[in-house]
Amino acid sequence: MSRLGKADRTDRSYDIVLFGATGFVGALTAEYLAAHAPEGLRWAIAGRDADRLRRLHGELAAVFPAAAGAGVIEASADDPGSLRELARHARVVATTVGPYLTLGQELVAACADEGTDYLDLTGEPEFVDLTYVRHDARARETGARLVHSAGFDSVPHDLGVLFTVGQLPPDVPLRVDGYVSARGMFSGGTFASIVGQSARGRRMAAAARDRRRHEPRSVGRRAYSAIGGPRFAKEVGAWALPLPTIDAQVVQRSARALERYGPDFRYREYAAVRHLPVAVGGVAALTALFTVAQVPSVRRQLSRLVRPGEGPDAARRARSWFSVRFVGEGGGRRVFTEVSGGDPGYGETSKMLAEAAMSLALDDLPDTSGQVTTAVAMGDALTKRLRAAGITFRVADTR
Repeated sequence: MSRLGKADRTDRSYDIVLFGATGFVGALTAEYLAAHAPEGLRWAIAGRDADRLRRLHGELAAVFPAAAGAGVIEASADDPGSLRELARHARVVATTVGPYLTLGQELVAACADEGTDYLDLTGEPEFVDLTYVRHDARARETGARLVHSAGFDSVPHDLGVLFTVGQLPPDVPLRVDGYVSARGMFSGGTFASIVGQSARGRRMAAAARDRRRHEPRSVGRRAYSAIGGPRFAKEVGAWALPLPTIDAQVVQRSARALERYGPDFRYREYAAVRHLPVAVGGVAALTALFTVAQVPSVRRQLSRLVRPGEGPDAARRARSWFSVRFVGEGGGRRVFTEVSGGDPGYGETSKMLAEAAMSLALDDLPDTSGQVTTAVAMGDALTKRLRAAGITFRVADTR
């Protein structure tokens, strides 16, 4: 198949298809699209339960009359044929159906083959690495952009570092540290992914090694992430605990792809905790979770605590918030920046996914394909959209 450009896909039935629309985060994303889709955007909701899809469609149309024109598509993660039909009729597919390692492989394959842009919310490094090895080359052939982690994992971190780097001198070594503070719940899908990954250390490491064998090596530039030790960070007035999330990997890949990050770039990410007893308790809780998740029967019990598709009510989401503060240094300059917003696990995640989908469908973007990050695929265009949608990107101080 020859490489498909954006113009070659305008005859498809839909600009955006949201797969998993009847789940908790999926329904929030559908509601956001119904409220904010510009006139003329052709979009559809998709999932495996036709009755629930029709019910959601009716509820959206009752509040947002323009949503009556949205399509309804029945497709299932365990039916590859339905996923290929879905990808064939869409320019962009955004999916909330996780855990992605078990439920996401066929949809990525379909999008890569059909030249369809793909977005997800995964925080699973193993899934991302497997996707790169299996589908990056094909996606480059067809022109598909495969964009993972387009929610709280890892948009604030990826675009926040890009924003921070933009405040620093070019063509010099750069160092950026990110400090994450939040009040809110994990989504059910995120919790399921954390529990699942806790028991897959060897497989995650094997997938990462396989990816490194396939990736081209950069020449003349270096970009890496590092895990720092726990410490009191005077820069932000909090205890800093290293965060072993996918965010640092995403930032590292953006830095390797974009020369604006300079010839030598390093990123570290921490949880910022004000009080030492809370920090110690957090480390103990994560250690305990990792330990007990090695036992299959316990892992099954944990997975029932917060099921995918479940989430808090609107009042609780309204009380939730997040802040990621960055300290960037290079060329004799130091800058403090911040990305902040509301409920990270649900409200802002659905907003980020929806705005990323509209950016891929509508914005004038760099010519990229294959597995790419939000910073590489959309960069400043998505930052502009998120600022207009109420997420703050600001420079707090420069020295």
